[in-house]
Amino acid sequence: MTKLSPGQTIGILGAGQLGRMLAQSAVQLGFDVITFAPEKRPPAVQLASAHFNAAFTDAAALEAFAADADVITYEFENIPLSALDTVAPHAPIRPGRRCLEVAQDRLFEKDFLNTVGAGCAPYRSVSSQQELEEAVEALGLPAVLKTRRFGYDGKGQTFLRTQADIALAWDALGNAPGELILEGFVDFEREVSVVVARGVNGKARTYGPVWNEHSNHILHRSIMPAPVSDDCADEAITKALNVAEALEAVGVICVEFFVLKDGGGVIANEIAPRVHNSGHWTIEGTPASQFENHIRAITGLPLGLTDALGPVEMHNLIGNEIDDYETLLADPSAHVHHYGKPEARVGRKMGHVTWVRSDP
Repeated sequence: MTKLSPGQTIGILGAGQLGRMLAQSAVQLGFDVITFAPEKRPPAVQLASAHFNAAFTDAAALEAFAADADVITYEFENIPLSALDTVAPHAPIRPGRRCLEVAQDRLFEKDFLNTVGAGCAPYRSVSSQQELEEAVEALGLPAVLKTRRFGYDGKGQTFLRTQADIALAWDALGNAPGELILEGFVDFEREVSVVVARGVNGKARTYGPVWNEHSNHILHRSIMPAPVSDDCADEAITKALNVAEALEAVGVICVEFFVLKDGGGVIANEIAPRVHNSGHWTIEGTPASQFENHIRAITGLPLGLTDALGPVEMHNLIGNEIDDYETLLADPSAHVHHYGKPEARVGRKMGHVTWVRSDP
């Protein structure tokens, strides 16, 4: 299958806010949407014609879901590869299994980034406390010990600032032997990301780079354009395109970068093989958002324009920040998105708000 027609069905593995925004774009373009997730009433369900409520290890449910889909995509990277293997005989999976395989394992990811010339922070694989001590000696301090899998928004990681932290870090994460990685610190100025939309035909368009600010390891604010030099922006875009091409991605992926101090260029931080939080600004800030271009790409349609319509600022609404919903709506220039989650919890992304400016 190279191209879908309106009325055909897009299956989404996962049904959170990213799945919801993908479904909004899919419906806009005339496609039907079905979702698969272990939650009964996740955000995307409001827009899906059918929801398969089952675990990602439920092969029978995955088979039934895939049988109804003409193309399958995913909204987050912590889906078991076995789930993709179960649905693969029924419909194309886009962006693709390789994208998920690389992004799910921090060690594989960093090996890959170096192979394609994107660069990354220095790192060592760690499988024992002795190896952790040897890695600290090689990389120096400060450093951060991370699980190789299932880490996001600061989860599955602990910082090491002194030698005394080595034993504490191993006690915190050493219950996953063979599944840890130590990353050395880099002297960076800011974090930026580039979102790439790549079609079936290999043609690609990019968004960004956008400047990202975090609070408690969670993205708080994105600013477009990022305050970086033209050379730095071009380097980030080129490296992001190289990553997408090397992965043979079809759809949207995001590459996060560290901008090094003193004109040192950029090195990659991580790959998100999906639509990304730092691309939410594109909904109002570009002619075709990251979500629309993801749907266009995976269905074989031409990609839309990605040029920013002006300076853009996006804020995540995290936890009880969603309580400012009505106040934000009183701002006529604010584009407010509520994800429909029933309960605000600490660190939970409840929505976002975007402003498209006329003046930088």
